[in-house]
Amino acid sequence: MTQFSNNDFLMMARAIQLAKFGQYTTAPNPNVGCVISDDQGVVFGEGWHKKAGTPHAEIHALKQAGEAAKGATAYVTLEPCSHFGRTPPCADSLIAAGVSRVVAAMVDPNPLVSGNGLRKLQQAGIKTQQGLLQTDAEQLNRGFIKRMRTGRPWVTVKLAASLDGKTALENGQSQWITGSQARQDVQRHRAKSCAILSGSGTVIADNPMLNVRYAELNLSKDKLAQQDLRQPLRVLLDGRNQLPSSLKCLQSTENNVAGKVLLINGRRSEHQFEKHVSQWQAPFKGNKLDLEKVMDKLGEMQLNQIWVEAGAKLAGALLQNKLIDELILYQAPKLIGSAGQNLFDTVPIETMQDVTDLCWKDIRQVGNDLKMTAVFANEHINEAN
Repeated sequence: MTQFSNNDFLMMARAIQLAKFGQYTTAPNPNVGCVISDDQGVVFGEGWHKKAGTPHAEIHALKQAGEAAKGATAYVTLEPCSHFGRTPPCADSLIAAGVSRVVAAMVDPNPLVSGNGLRKLQQAGIKTQQGLLQTDAEQLNRGFIKRMRTGRPWVTVKLAASLDGKTALENGQSQWITGSQARQDVQRHRAKSCAILSGSGTVIADNPMLNVRYAELNLSKDKLAQQDLRQPLRVLLDGRNQLPSSLKCLQSTENNVAGKVLLINGRRSEHQFEKHVSQWQAPFKGNKLDLEKVMDKLGEMQLNQIWVEAGAKLAGALLQNKLIDELILYQAPKLIGSAGQNLFDTVPIETMQDVTDLCWKDIRQVGNDLKMTAVFANEHINEAN
């Protein structure tokens, strides 16, 4: 078993902290942080990956460290890349700088790298170790990891409900079940996602913009340049071609600040949409859009994390097709009554053996509401193993 010192843990914890600065900007690339230090914990350089096509975390750290990098240890949250992409290989830069040791939290799941970066370092005489704070590093890039391993993005379904489990009144009114702090928390999740997905019924009923209101997030301007902030792709499922072009999210904004829209339907819409709206015709499965093919398409588009804000029908369809990785429920201390709308619209369950089991990952209070995060029980077991 690999032995790590207290200083190793401290330096990798700092690298993970640095990597988090890129959560709003790096997609489709992973979030990566790097610290270069000596064995006593003296930090010579640190950095994080900020945006695809720009220098990786190791390059920023090496530049800051300069000559002090020679003989030092580089702590990086993800195995250094070994191939030429939009930037040169980081493994080559670490070798050229003369570091004596590289500690990676995890091996890169990208088949273009996966182990090759560490091997290249070893062949150059650099000591390498991996697995330090691996769980924390994997949590940072779970969408990237899943896409690399399965071809599909990580899917989080967000739900908001009353204490008695209703998402809206019988007439469809739902604004606002939760309070302002919960809605601000949703903005943070949107900002970290590559795409926000919704269905035609929800979009017609609520007429949302489905964009990120960055002004509400109080992000540190010394860490994030405004030009690097991005708007997630807005993905709208419209199997019956019922979305009118007059909807807010289908209208262009000044300098397209709200981002692009991908309209997924079965046949091309006859509406004339603005330039920021593109269409893709998905195959059908029965009389519904094939959601598995939709997820394959989103993976091909290099989308790592999908944030779903949808009604009971689409949420239920994703559930029954086993396409959900995580559920986040904001529950407000309000009572709507039995006539309200449910969280999921699914086929009736007749035996307890068919009930979906979940495991809690986190429960906390956000403002006056509860935020509950859960994953499926079988996935929880797989993670534990």
